[in-house]
Amino acid sequence: MFAVSTARLDRPDFRPLVMAVVAGLACALALGKALPTMIDAASTAIAPLCASSAQAGSPEDKVELIGSYALPNVAGKRVTIVRVFYGPGGFTRPHRHAGSVTAYITKGEIRSQLGGGPVETFAVGQSFFEPPGSTHLVSANASATEPAELIAVFVADEGAQLTTFIE
Repeated sequence: MFAVSTARLDRPDFRPLVMAVVAGLACALALGKALPTMIDAASTAIAPLCASSAQAGSPEDKVELIGSYALPNVAGKRVTIVRVFYGPGGFTRPHRHAGSVTAYITKGEIRSQLGGGPVETFAVGQSFFEPPGSTHLVSANASATEPAELIAVFVADEGAQLTTFIE
């Protein structure tokens, strides 16, 4: 009633399957060993960027690391890209950044004020630039009812604390 396979795994037609399984297991083992180190590195890179509830205005406010890369043509510099989510009424308290920052609005509207300049509102598709060391007095969702989001691109010294909150 049931057929029993007597196929051997050392037959030529099974070798690709066996090799694929072995390669997959080897990759899984390598990834399993490297993953904790990768997670620690990502956590270290994003920790100075993340806003806790004491630093933000909405429980939905968060910062998500997109990527961080050494710049091979600019010794000692790194580019870090993050997505900043602001919930309705969300904000980040006054701060400065170690390097240059370019922000691009991808959702909603963002209010921003740098070092005593005017408060400006930026909509989807607009961007603004923060020179190194400038004081970012206002960084907030312009809406009390809708979320907002931006992509921030930092260029700073390797190992620099990207965000420093002003007391």
